[in-house]
This record gives sequence, C-alpha cells and structure tokens, in this order.
Amino acid sequence: MKQVVLATRNKGKIVEFERLLSELASDIHVLGLSDFPDMPDVEESGTTLQENALLKSRAIAAFTSLPSLADDSGLFVSALGGDPGVYSARWAGAHGDDEANTEKVLGQMRALAQLDPNLDRSASFKCVIALSFPKGHAQAGRDFIEQGEMPGALIESPRGDHGFGYDPIFIPSGLTLTSAELSAEQKDSISHRGRAMRQIAPILIELL
Repeated sequence: MKQVVLATRNKGKIVEFERLLSELASDIHVLGLSDFPDMPDVEESGTTLQENALLKSRAIAAFTSLPSLADDSGLFVSALGGDPGVYSARWAGAHGDDEANTEKVLGQMRALAQLDPNLDRSASFKCVIALSFPKGHAQAGRDFIEQGEMPGALIESPRGDHGFGYDPIFIPSGLTLTSAELSAEQKDSISHRGRAMRQIAPILIELL
C-alpha cells in the first residue's frame, strides 16, 4: 500500500484528512506525526499560508523519507484587516488553544461592534496544501500547491459541538448553521480544507 505522511499533530485535521482521502483513494495509507515521535517541530516562520505549508511538507518529507502533505489554514476576518489569518492557531498566544483563540476574536469583534452597530462580520476560511517528495523518489525536489476557500460570516457566540478551531463561530455562506453544527460530510463538501484536498488528491494519486 502507498504511504503518505500528514504533517500535523492536530487530531481534528488528521481525522478530516483521512476521511477525505479515503473517499478518493482507498490504496493510500495515511501516517501522522505520531508515527514519527522523534520528528522535531517545524517552526512555522512563514508570513503566508503557502510558506508555512511548504516549510512543513519539505521538512517532514526529508525526515521521514516519505511523501508529505502539509496544510496551513486560517480564518481571515474582514473587520480585523484579515486577522487572525496566518496566526489563527496561536492568536491568543498558546498554539492550538481553540477556546482562547475563539474568545479573543469574539472580544475583538464585540469591541468593534460597540463603535459600529453595522459592523461587517464577513470572514473566510482559507487553506493551502503542499505536497513534497523526499530524496530518492521519482518526484524528488518537486512541490505541489493547492488551495481552497470557504466564505462566510462570524456570529456573536459559539454554537455547535463538531469540528474544531473557529468552527463554532463561523457560518458558511448560504447556510444558517455554523461549521460546528454541520455533519462531517456536510462540512467536507464545502470546507476550505475539503476543497484544497480535492484539488491535490488527483496529483497525489498520480505521483505517489
């Protein structure tokens, strides 16, 4: 069976990627960073989603000697000038503290809404996925990038128990439910990550 390493320790992302990929290619086994406990953390020092995705995919492909898929995603809020953006996962300080990150964004929006009752609450989730290959592979030295976006708007308080990150405060365009109130299948069909994965899956399947 073909193997690819998913460059994340985020359990929510691992589950989501595995589910998406299994629908598109049943002969690919997805490994996570838990399968490589000695893999050092990759510093996400890039200033864009693409830079961070490539930093992770290249480093992990080199360390594991296997093809690597890495994503970087973020919530881009119009009223916050595009923040938290590339810093979404560590917006409140600690990396991966979903509750603190969400509360900080809500607090910022509440402060702005006091100044402007007609505050623009539009936002979008964006995802960039990078695919990198290790030395010795037929595709060594090549990188592939795909991206996806899910537009929507922020609500004033969290709703829903599914998903992760900012899902409980984000309503995708055209819907009345938050991302955290959607089923996994519903979210996959419209999410930024689902769209990016469906773009890169044919490349992965062909070249792996």
